Amino acid sequence: MLSGLEAAEMPADAIEVARIADAWGIKGWFKVLPYSADPEALFSSKRWFLLPTEKGPKTFSGCLLLKIKEAKDHSGSVVALAQDVPDRNAAEALRGARIFVSRGSFPTAAENEFYWVDLIGLSVVNRQQEVLGCVRELLSTGPQTVLVIEYTEAGKTLERMIPFVAAFVDDVDLQARCIRVDWLQDY
Repeated sequence: MLSGLEAAEMPADAIEVARIADAWGIKGWFKVLPYSADPEALFSSKRWFLLPTEKGPKTFSGCLLLKIKEAKDHSGSVVALAQDVPDRNAAEALRGARIFVSRGSFPTAAENEFYWVDLIGLSVVNRQQEVLGCVRELLSTGPQTVLVIEYTEAGKTLERMIPFVAAFVDDVDLQARCIRVDWLQDY
């Protein structure tokens, strides 16, 4: 069923952006569940790299290259059509596959906008030049995004959360790998 897809090497800058939910229709289209509310990375890249699902039955192994003919928004999700996925059976064989896209193919972010993946691992420093820790992850709470900062104190790994909003974030310097904030260590 997946005989037409070619084995590939995962790019060094690959980012997991979505997974394949199921076949969609009878002509090889499949439904994609993006991890972002704005799936532009899926639309901008014509080369998706697949790894098999971590759970459930695996219909392939290793990394596969999926050459995308078309990807579009459909009722709040994404549907896509790929070369070498000729019918519903082939699309069903992709169910659960994890989709990776090269970071280099992401669209350029607008000024003062950032991809979450670019913020993970950055140091967080306050106005007093105290290092508050490193960004472990980001959480969407609905009205705002929150930085989850990991730090070590007395041999214990702890976390603090800082809203990622202009009231607390002074500057994000991706080149210096640093976020400057108006936040005290004891908050």
